[in-house]
Formats: sequence, structure tokens, C-alpha cells
Amino acid sequence: MKGLKTLLTISLAIVAMALTAQAKPTASLQVIHNAADPALDVVDIYINDELALNDFSFRDATPFLEVPANTTLNIGLAFSDSESADDIVGTIPVNLKPRRSYVAIANGVLDPSSFAGNPDGRSIGFDLYTKKNIREEARWKRFVDVIVFHGSTDAPTVDVTTPGNYWHPLVDNLTYGEFSRYRTLRAKPYTLNITPGNDPQTVVASYEADLSGLKGGAAVVFASGFFDPPANGDGPGFGLFVALPDGTVLELPAANQTARLQVIHNSADAAAEVVDIYVNDEIFLPGFEFRTATPFVDVPAGVDLTIGVAGPGSGGPEDIIATLPPINLTPGETYVGIANGLLNPDDWAENPDGRSTAFQLFAADGIRESAVLPWFVRVVAFHGATDAPTVDIVPQTRWWRFPIVNNLSYGDFSNAIPLLPKKYILDVTPGDDNNTVVASFVADLKSLQGGAAIVFASGFLDPSANNEGPAFGLYVALPDGTVFPLPAYTGGYAKANEGSQSLVPNTFALDQNYPNPFNPSTTISFTLPERSNVTLDVYNMLGQKVETLVNGPKQAGRHEVDFDASSLASGVYFYRIESTAGSETKKMMLLK
Repeated sequence: MKGLKTLLTISLAIVAMALTAQAKPTASLQVIHNAADPALDVVDIYINDELALNDFSFRDATPFLEVPANTTLNIGLAFSDSESADDIVGTIPVNLKPRRSYVAIANGVLDPSSFAGNPDGRSIGFDLYTKKNIREEARWKRFVDVIVFHGSTDAPTVDVTTPGNYWHPLVDNLTYGEFSRYRTLRAKPYTLNITPGNDPQTVVASYEADLSGLKGGAAVVFASGFFDPPANGDGPGFGLFVALPDGTVLELPAANQTARLQVIHNSADAAAEVVDIYVNDEIFLPGFEFRTATPFVDVPAGVDLTIGVAGPGSGGPEDIIATLPPINLTPGETYVGIANGLLNPDDWAENPDGRSTAFQLFAADGIRESAVLPWFVRVVAFHGATDAPTVDIVPQTRWWRFPIVNNLSYGDFSNAIPLLPKKYILDVTPGDDNNTVVASFVADLKSLQGGAAIVFASGFLDPSANNEGPAFGLYVALPDGTVFPLPAYTGGYAKANEGSQSLVPNTFALDQNYPNPFNPSTTISFTLPERSNVTLDVYNMLGQKVETLVNGPKQAGRHEVDFDASSLASGVYFYRIESTAGSETKKMMLLK
């Protein structure tokens, strides 16, 4: 019996080997018709002289099909009324590898001389563009895998970006006839902007791609048609299309050509205290008051917008007294525009940094109406005080004193700052001197968790030199158009002698180093109420001095010292300050 089982097993193995030897290797292939030549609107496809696809229409696709591999497949193209392989007008050979998935995209035109040339000099003659290792499903079930093909003959090299992320394109420098690499995307809606490859801020076209229903799937996105149909035999216009593995082809709808915009009036010129704002000679904001803001609204994008300013109660565009240079907003992007400056700068104090103080609209993109992380507050700062120098904004804390806004000059926006929703004391200091405080304000962000805000400096540091205009302050604009001032802060630090703006703490203090633990460097801060001789030493656990950081006189005020422990071993260390104002020791930990 055992011998019979062995014989049966061997026999079955031989049969299996024989069947495997007889099986023909195959590959999986999807074919997409993307040739925009009007003469090729509907075609017949032959494979090795056998009709494979009858009346195959432009922008149609097959599902993935099993086709012979390891053999030459002569793919022939004929017009839709063909009767046999004798009617083939062009043949392209391909050879596919077994057990691989391919996409083949029929693209180009029959007579390139009758069509606009490719801007990058690429051949636009009819051809079959193939790509192996095409995915029929996503590698991770929660995502969507997408590959992009550039199939628009008269289009230049392009990027595909999303609003606010043009420096990190989804597709980078894709030229006609090329496939991108795969991108793994979340199954959610996207706005896709098509931009020139060397100019990610100029949007040529925008499309909505809702991937919500494709979780776990894969797709081929292909650019199709002509950018300039009249120059291409009035062929089909440009668009983005999606081919799914089952052969379904979807056209991505054009994105709404609008942008989100909030406008803030921050011109401290008395003549502009209340104005009417016109856009392209149409009234946009009547009776717009100083230190007020609009909520975020939808405005036209992709077109030039010319902004005019008129006095309150104006009768029409003929009353405009100042016209600003045109702006062009990117579709799908979110902006803030701050009207700032002076109608006649010669009548006011100059900007200390030499910046122009003429009335203009300062615009910033990448603005958000909520925080990226819901447990923070997203803040962007704007310097709108014409007579103020470059400044930092420094929060008062017990442990450290570093700017959250660094070297902001008049007319500049800061980067976005994620802040915890709590109360802050904010010192405005010169950009090169964080120990000299120009003004201090209380910013209570506890109620703004998950939200966003624009903080803008407003008014004049020296009203007496500016026609007794409004005094300097910090103001907050919320996305719904609410504007409120940050209250001035007068507690905590005492001012020095009259006329001085240096910080003079009331008491001696040695702060905890920051960061702690650290590797390999940290900052130690201390404050002195009066001029003192100071030594600041670092000791190891055995009480041995390993470094002296300070040894000499120091003025009253707050001081910071950097400690670099690159040469020391991991462990606990102590730092001790001795001065005529007091002495104190604290512990810190080096972790390498």
C-alpha cells in the first residue's frame, strides 16, 4: 500500500509538470485609447492580425485581460470600419513578461505636421506607451495607489500639486509620453492643480478628484486632449481622466475656479479710516473700517483682480482714489489680504528698515481656517506698523526665552505657528535684541483650540511723529471676521530707568535648563535685579567642576548661556550660579 501511494504521488507530480510545461505564459494587460487625433476617435485594434477590440472609442479602456507573454504581439490600428487586418494603418510590436501587469496607452496623432508641436520637442506621432508593474489594487487596503500618464501632445512638462503644497508636488516634472511613479494617497477628496514643471505657483487647470470610494483600489490617471484645440484641428480639449482596473473611465470635473480670501483693513492713515473697496470696478466692501476684517469668502481665482480704494459712500468706480496692482489667486488656495500703508507716505514717519510704506495689499497664501492639529491654535503674524523696525515676538516663560516670531519686518508675514491653547504674555522686541521690550501683550488662546488666527501689528510706535495717528497694538482676526485687540501687559517685569526699555527683573532667579534632558547642548538662563559679579559652573556627580560658563560682571537683566556637553559622558550634572544677588544650584541630565 505504501509503495502504491508513493507511485501515485510521483505520477501526479509528473502529470502536474506536464500540464505546467504545456501551459502558455500570460501577462495581464489593460489598454487605454487616448489618441486625441479626431481621425482616431473610434478605432479597431488588432493583435497578431486578429481583431481584438472593435470600435474602440477615444477615452475608453479595457479591463485587465490575460494575453500571451514571452512572445511578440503585433498590435495594429485600423479605422472603425475595417474589415480585416488588411485595413491596418499602423502596427506596434510589444513583448510582455509573464505574470506581470501592464497598461498600454494608445496616444499621439497620425500626421504630426497637421498638429501643434510638443513644447518640449517630444515626438507626437501615434505610438503605444506601455508600463509594467501596474497595480490592480492598492498595496495597503486603507489607501489608493495612483499612477499618472502625460498624454496631452501640446502640453509642456507639468507638475500635479494640491493647494498649499505646491513645493511638494504629487507628480513632479512629468513630460509628454511619461508615466509618473506610483503615489499612495488617502481615500479622500483632493483638488489637483496642473502647473508648469518650472513654475509650481502658476495653475494652468484644476480638477476635483474624490478618491473616497476607491479605498483599497488602484487607478491610472491620464492627461488627455489638447491645451489649444483650435491649433489642433479643433480636437478635444484638455482634461484629466481616471481608468479603473475594471475598464471604467471617469472624467475628473474641473475644480471650482475660486479661492478663499479674508481681507483685513489695517491702514492707519486717517484718510483711509473708512473706505469702499472695489474689485474690477465692482463694489466689494462698502464702508470698510480700520481694524476690521471680512470672514473668509469665495472670490474668483485664475483671473486678474484689480483692487481700487475709494472714500466712504462712493458713487462708483469713478470715485476710486487709489488702484493697486492686479493680483491673481490660485484656485482652491486660501489667502489673507491686509490693506496696509499710507496714501501719501511723505506726510508720515519713514520705516526704520527702509521699507516702502505706500498703501498696498499684502497677501499671503497657505492660510488655513482651522488648525492642522485639533489640540493646537494655528497663528500667522503680520507686521503692519509702518514706523516700527524689524521685531521678534517672544513669550514670557519661566524656563526659556526664544522668539516664536523671528525677524519680522514691516509688510512681512510669519510662518504658521502652532501654539497650545493657553494664556501667553507676548513681548515685542527688536529683532536683534530680545532683552529690550517695546511692548507686551496678553494673548489668551484658551477658547481657540483647533482654530486659527491672524495676529497683526497695527498703528504707530510714535503717534506724535505720525499726525497723532492710532497707537501701536497687536490685534487678532479670526476666520469669521471677528477682530479684537490683545490687552497690554504691565505686570511681571519692572521697567528700568526712565527712557529705557530694558527688562529689569524684580528678583534674582536661576531657571531650569532647556531642553532637559539634552543631547549634546542646552541653554541655561538666569536673571539679575542689579549688576553683579557672576560665576556659573558645571559639576559632575562627584562634585568635580567640569566647565565654567560665566566668570565676570553681568548687567541687570535676563541672560542666556549655551552649554555644549559633546565631550562629556551621559549622566547627571549640576550647574551652580554665585553672584552678589544670590546663589542657586540646579540639576540637569545629559542623555547621549
